[in-house]
Amino acid sequence: MNGYWFRYSLLEWCREMEAEWASVKGQLRESEEEQALKLWEENLLTLKTKAENSMEEETLYAEARNLYDEFANYLSGPEAENERQQGQRLQPVPIGGHKLPPLPYAYNALEPVIAEEIMRLHHSKHHQSYVDGLNKAENEMQKARQNGDFGLIKHWEREAAFHGAGHYLHTIFWSIMSPNGGGTPKGQLGKAINDSFGSFEKFKKHFSEAAKNVEAVGWAILVWSPRSHRLEILQAEKHQNLSQWDVVPLLVLDVWEHAYYLQYKNERAKYVDNWWRIVNWNEVEQRFNKARTIAWQPF
Repeated sequence: MNGYWFRYSLLEWCREMEAEWASVKGQLRESEEEQALKLWEENLLTLKTKAENSMEEETLYAEARNLYDEFANYLSGPEAENERQQGQRLQPVPIGGHKLPPLPYAYNALEPVIAEEIMRLHHSKHHQSYVDGLNKAENEMQKARQNGDFGLIKHWEREAAFHGAGHYLHTIFWSIMSPNGGGTPKGQLGKAINDSFGSFEKFKKHFSEAAKNVEAVGWAILVWSPRSHRLEILQAEKHQNLSQWDVVPLLVLDVWEHAYYLQYKNERAKYVDNWWRIVNWNEVEQRFNKARTIAWQPF
């Protein structure tokens, strides 16, 4: 991206992370990780200074991504971080305890492909509503288990499916985009795409057409199938309809109108075509490398 614009968006991201940090700093410091947290805060300030004086975009973006990952770890709590370091099981999210993840970049970082206003509304309003809806559904189902009244279980199961799928897909969506994205996938992911679809261009055409032709609102999703041992492209209407079980999402594209309408109006195809410029293939490949270690008996 343009050097001036990169510097501006990185400084905006630093300011947003400072605001996120300020909102949770007190409770995190009670976690007995004060020294590590103090170092994180110093590193954020150092990055902010570098952003004002350096044009090394890839290095700065890598540092920002590391800080974002560390912050997300702290939000998960010290027990989860200790288990991560020891290679043990992560702590589960408590029933009704899902949280909105912070973005790994500023709201304006994906411009001109996706406008700041869209990103701000999409993340802080729409995604938050899925988090809230999922938490409410989980809490209501817990009440049903406690009091034995399952009269509304059909409703709350639907709510959990809709809002849960929305929360999980959006969490993937933010991470598979980057201001330094675009290009083509490399390594094992690139090979797997060629093996599964014939070439990257054939894959890109197939994925784009799936996204452009989802009826009403929904997603296009590249998945790894542990059962068939290959990559597949799926659509999802709403967040959950028309999907398959036992697959691992790798690359997702939100084509609900709230993801593009303020900028692209009814030109979904233009949004889809431009979106390829911000795909974070490094993140997609990391997901793929983990997913392909899962392989069930094929049927």
